[in-house]
Amino acid sequence: MKKKTLPLSNVYKLLEPGPVVLVSSCLNHHANIMTMSWQTMMDFEPPVIGCVISNRNYSFDMIKKTKQCVINIPDMSLAKQVVACGNSTGRKVDKFNKFNLSATPAAMVKAPLIDECFANLECKVIDTRMVNQYNLFILEVVHAWVSTSSKKYKTIHHAGNGVFVVDGKIIKLPSKMK
Repeated sequence: MKKKTLPLSNVYKLLEPGPVVLVSSCLNHHANIMTMSWQTMMDFEPPVIGCVISNRNYSFDMIKKTKQCVINIPDMSLAKQVVACGNSTGRKVDKFNKFNLSATPAAMVKAPLIDECFANLECKVIDTRMVNQYNLFILEVVHAWVSTSSKKYKTIHHAGNGVFVVDGKIIKLPSKMK
C-alpha cells in the first residue's frame, strides 16, 4: 500500500472519536448549547466520559464553575442546528431560541436536556486535573434518557473542515464483548 505524508494538523480527521453531540450547560439561570465531537468512553459502570472543551468556548467556564452539563445526542435530522450551534457563541445569542431547540428540565443536574435529541446524558464533572493543561473534563453520567420511539436514529460524525459522515450500514460480527 503506497502512502504519503499527512500534515500533523490533519491527524484529528482520522481519529474523530464519536458522534457529534450538543452539550448543554447552565449558569445563573442562563442556559447554553455547544457542539462537541471530542468525547470518549473511559469507563462503563458507572459511565465515565472524557471530553475536550476549548477554553475559548463560552461553555468551558460554565461547566468549569457548575461542574455539570448534559450531553445531548442528536440524529441527522438536526444536522443544520448542530452546525449552527457550533458556528455561534452563547455569549451573543440564546441558542435554544435562535435554533428552535427545546430546553427540558433534567433530573439530576441544572443544565437542561435538549428535547429534540434522541438521547440525553446528565453529567457531573468528577475530575478536573487535566482541564488547565489539556481542556480535558472527566464526566460521570448520573442519569440517562433515550427515546422510546422505534425509529432507527442515525448520528452524525465530524470528518473535518465542514465535512460530516452519517452512520451507515450496521454489521454484526462474532464478539465476546457484551
